[in-house]
Amino acid sequence: MGGGTFELYTTSNGLPPRGRAMTSRKSTSLGLESGTVRVVPYDPTWPDLYADEVARLEQVLAAHGLSLVFEHTGSTAVNGLAAKPVLDILAGHRSEEERRVAIAALQAGGYLFRGEQGISGRDFFRRGQPRQYHIHLTMIGSQFWQDQRTFRDYLRAHPDAAAAYGKLKNDLMARFPRDREAYIEGKTAFVEAILAAARALAKS
Repeated sequence: MGGGTFELYTTSNGLPPRGRAMTSRKSTSLGLESGTVRVVPYDPTWPDLYADEVARLEQVLAAHGLSLVFEHTGSTAVNGLAAKPVLDILAGHRSEEERRVAIAALQAGGYLFRGEQGISGRDFFRRGQPRQYHIHLTMIGSQFWQDQRTFRDYLRAHPDAAAAYGKLKNDLMARFPRDREAYIEGKTAFVEAILAAARALAKS
C-alpha cells in the first residue's frame, strides 16, 4: 500500500523460525519501476524472501536496541494471488519512543522514509531501485494494523474472493498502466467490501 488513498497491504505469525540462517536468495521476481502499474503471477519464493528480509531487519533493529512485530501483508502474502512485485511488511511498534527509534534504524538499514503518505498513523518506507520492499510502521492494534491483517486473512480463507481481487487488479492494470492513483482508487470499493464482510463474519 502506499500513496495517499486507502489501500491495503505474514508466514502465519509473520516471523521466520528462530535460528534461521539468512540466505542469499536472489529477489529476481521483485522490482516495480517508478510510475508504472504492474501485476505479476504469484511467485512461491515470496514467503522466503519476506522471511529473509525480516531476519535482516531484526539484526538491524537489534543494533539499535529495538524489536518490532513483523507480519507479511498485501497480496504477496496470499498464496496464489497475483500481485505487484513488491513485498509489503507490516511493522508494529508499542510506543512513540519505539516509533522514533524505528524510523532511524530502518533508514540505517537502507530504507527511504516517506512519512505518512496520506494514511494517518502509518509511517511508510521503501527499499530497492526499482522498489522491492515496503514497510508500513504503525502502532500494534491500531486501525491500520487491524485492517491490514483482516484483509489478508479474509483473502487467505476465501479463495473465491482472492480470485476476484486478482482479476480486478489485472483489469485495472490494463486500464491504468501508468496511473498508480487510478489503480489504487479502482480497488478501494472492493477492499472496503471485504473488510465489511470480514467484520460481519467476526460478529456472527
